Amino acid sequence: MINNTCPRPEHPRPQMQREQWLSLNGSWDFLIDFSKSGKERAFYKDGPFQQKIMVPFCPESRLSGIAFTDFMAAVWYRRTVDLTAEQISGRVLLHFGAVDYHCEVWVNGTWCGTHDGGYASFSLDITRQVSCGSNTLVVMASDDNRSLSQPRGKQSARYHSHNCDYTRTTGIWQTVWLEFVPEAYIRRYRVIPNIHEPSILFQVEVDGAVDGFVVQLTASYNGKKAGTRQAVLSRGQAEGELPLAECHLWEAGQPRLYDLAIELIHDQGIVDCVSGYFGLREIQLKDKAIYLNGRPVFQRLVLDQGFYPDGIYTAPSDADLRRDIELAMQLGFNGARLHQKVFEERFLYWADHLGYLVWGEHASWGLDFHAPGGGEGLKQFLGEWMEIVARDFNHPAIVGWCPFNETWDLDGRKQDDAVLRLVYQVTKAMDRTRPVIDTSGNYHVVTDVFDVHNYEQDPAVFAATFAPMAQGGDVYNSFPQRQTYQGEPYFVSEYGGTWWNPSGGAEGWGYGKQPASEADVLARYSGLTAVLLRNPAICAFCYTQLTDIEQEQNGLYHYDRSRKFSVETYQEIRRTNMT
Repeated sequence: MINNTCPRPEHPRPQMQREQWLSLNGSWDFLIDFSKSGKERAFYKDGPFQQKIMVPFCPESRLSGIAFTDFMAAVWYRRTVDLTAEQISGRVLLHFGAVDYHCEVWVNGTWCGTHDGGYASFSLDITRQVSCGSNTLVVMASDDNRSLSQPRGKQSARYHSHNCDYTRTTGIWQTVWLEFVPEAYIRRYRVIPNIHEPSILFQVEVDGAVDGFVVQLTASYNGKKAGTRQAVLSRGQAEGELPLAECHLWEAGQPRLYDLAIELIHDQGIVDCVSGYFGLREIQLKDKAIYLNGRPVFQRLVLDQGFYPDGIYTAPSDADLRRDIELAMQLGFNGARLHQKVFEERFLYWADHLGYLVWGEHASWGLDFHAPGGGEGLKQFLGEWMEIVARDFNHPAIVGWCPFNETWDLDGRKQDDAVLRLVYQVTKAMDRTRPVIDTSGNYHVVTDVFDVHNYEQDPAVFAATFAPMAQGGDVYNSFPQRQTYQGEPYFVSEYGGTWWNPSGGAEGWGYGKQPASEADVLARYSGLTAVLLRNPAICAFCYTQLTDIEQEQNGLYHYDRSRKFSVETYQEIRRTNMT
């Protein structure tokens, strides 16, 4: 059920929570700026706002109350918020979960800042712009999915959705919120688990504090204190190691999590405090397999693109995020490839709490670094990708990164290998604890895991394709002239995608010829999947996909998450996956 006063009311950043925060979700004034002339006409002072929109849902969605699906060059939002003297006594931070694509913000008519990128979270310090009493916030977002210098993922660059591109998302699509913090406050932290000690290495960043402040971390497990450690602040950072009295490993399907409290302390006592959690787990690559906590774990993944019939990019409720994971796990999958979209932190929260393995991926489709403006596009893409990796670093559910998907040659110009190498190296510099796939499917330049896509629908042909690998022969390489296998763990990261419309209609889209019956769908699923599970040279698979999305009808559930198959068929799918 949607809360029409304040939809999506849960805390949007569960790994770093404070008590003093205020959701700004709900009804905002809204207007579409087709000519993108609103700044010239000073809409931030007095725009012709004649519509209402329900934030955080994008204007293309039904839940927003707008449901306008044509291209919009820019959109504007406005609302007032009353603040007390106590709330503005320290600093006031304005947070956005995500705004697609270019965003600018004004508070009480004064420009406060900007952000580029439709998927990373960002914050603005609006302390100087707010006052006690009523305050007016104005947000402008501009978006051009037909531009070749910004990533769009699976958002359609045509008027209509088509094939595997779907309804666009413009503007705000995640929670907007205010946070009230002291003058010196904890800005962010990151932890690196060590399962062998056990302990965590930590790094805490603080704004507004001088040397001599102390940061204290306290870990607990099931309400019992597991360890505490202090570190002195120097140049805005505090680092150290927190030993843990007990070792409880985070595993697939067994999400053992520690609670974490971080306090900023000065002479007069606790200045700031945030609460979060972490998982104690280790990922390694060896023996051509992916190891979790010292044991090889076969990753049985399903492709999840994170679209919703009523919310498009935004789940109607927090429960819907959890339900998507539970639907996958009920079928025997132990994780997902989060495909061509950066999922919100609440989804990762549930993945952490359910023991669900996920690969983080940017929405790279739509970019052409050779096109006019391509250099600026690369700069913005890389900057946003770094923001994404930094934001999601602490989530134990994320077991790997993949910045690009299928970097095909465009208009006779070959993939830019130097770009893939650069982004891989930057990702590894930021996170050496996880594997990185440079580009999923093609064409690999430097990668920790060698993945391929194969949508063959005949299980016999599929088996013959991968058979030499099982006997120690050559691996299947989709593009041997463009990429070289060098002994990495081997991951079939897209397969299946079987087109099935239970109503019997020919409309829709999927891979291969539509089967004649549900029994044929099951035979195809079981046959294809068994090939991968029985091959000792393969360490992971990802089936396309969890749900239908608009015209793409190859999901294991309908778009609205209702059952697409009989109970017996779902039982057989689970049995196949768990074999």
